[in-house]
Amino acid sequence: MTNDPVFSGVKVLDIASYIAGPAAATVLADFGADVVKVEPPGTGDPQRRLAFAPPNPRAEANYAWHLTNRDKRGMAVDLKSPGGTRILERLVTWADVLVTNYPHAVRTRLHLTYDEVAAWNPRIVYADFTGFGNAGPDAALPGFDMTAYWARSGLLAMTRDADAPPTLPVEGSGDYVSAMGLYSAIVTGLYHRERTGRGTCVGTSLLAHGVWATGTLVSGALAGGEFYGLHDRRESPNPLINLYATADDRWLMLVVAAPRWPRLANAIGRPELLEDPRFTDVPRITENSRALTRILDEVFAGRPLADWKRVFDQARITYGAVQTPQEAAADPQLEANDIVVPLEGVERLDSTISSPITVHASPKTPPRRAPGLGEHNDEVLTELGFSPDEVADFRSSGAIPPAAAGTS
Repeated sequence: MTNDPVFSGVKVLDIASYIAGPAAATVLADFGADVVKVEPPGTGDPQRRLAFAPPNPRAEANYAWHLTNRDKRGMAVDLKSPGGTRILERLVTWADVLVTNYPHAVRTRLHLTYDEVAAWNPRIVYADFTGFGNAGPDAALPGFDMTAYWARSGLLAMTRDADAPPTLPVEGSGDYVSAMGLYSAIVTGLYHRERTGRGTCVGTSLLAHGVWATGTLVSGALAGGEFYGLHDRRESPNPLINLYATADDRWLMLVVAAPRWPRLANAIGRPELLEDPRFTDVPRITENSRALTRILDEVFAGRPLADWKRVFDQARITYGAVQTPQEAAADPQLEANDIVVPLEGVERLDSTISSPITVHASPKTPPRRAPGLGEHNDEVLTELGFSPDEVADFRSSGAIPPAAAGTS
């Protein structure tokens, strides 16, 4: 007999767009929460229309949409309409958690502020996600992960070599990281409610997560500290922690603690380097970093990556082969640890990425496709207690679209 998922019975209202807010709700769905996603009729969540890769038969399934919105029920509701407000109030009364990243001015127009929501349901955990936080001169600015998480935080300035300009970061990477922080805030809010019986407003921002990710450097700046500055692979302050190219034009990330320098020198077949007065201890290695980097460049360029993987694995040298996303997708370690899992119900897309946490006492729900736009309108409205005549009135007034089913 298996245990139910830990969030079975928890009801979540996802009124968010793009990645971070909806992805946090998806993690709750992974652990059994009943998540209802509410989108505007006609256009839906803009994430439905984003393309993250050149078109191909598998990409037609909009894999990013299913990653961020799987295991949810979908509604299309015009929250600007009087009927939409009636539906929203009933949904809020039904829900344990509400997730939104709408701009605050929009929340006011849609009756989505925390004060209004909490008046309808004082026990609700209101998850508030923003680009730059709720205070300060830039609180109302639109925030995307590339601008708020990466650029504003200091992270993008430091993730480059000294002779290279800043480069475009991986699409959505800051959003997915921030989603886990928002999920943590929600779980903290649920624990608060468990202890006090009262709901609360919880939240975070892209900027807060970007600064947290850059924490070593930003906290050092707060203390007036100086760092090595931008990385220069050829002038690395520590050639034992550096990137090196192999004979087949692959790259490996070498991370060798100073006490293991003898092990590395022996593993690569260059034990004489240990007797070289330039490399006998950490201060001398640092002082002669460029010389040792040149030597290691020549050594690693002499053999293909597969050879070095065998050498390092046998010698227990810490390294990482720099993999492409395609190689990462095929990495057997992902399937063995349920990082990549089967996805049900999507033609030409048979797997997706699981959320990055496990709870041994709680199974995750098997991932199934994201909902079509408004697909579950009738089902959810009936569960909320609206009569068939009321549903028909919502449809005729434009609060919900004429057709309940959509495509994903």
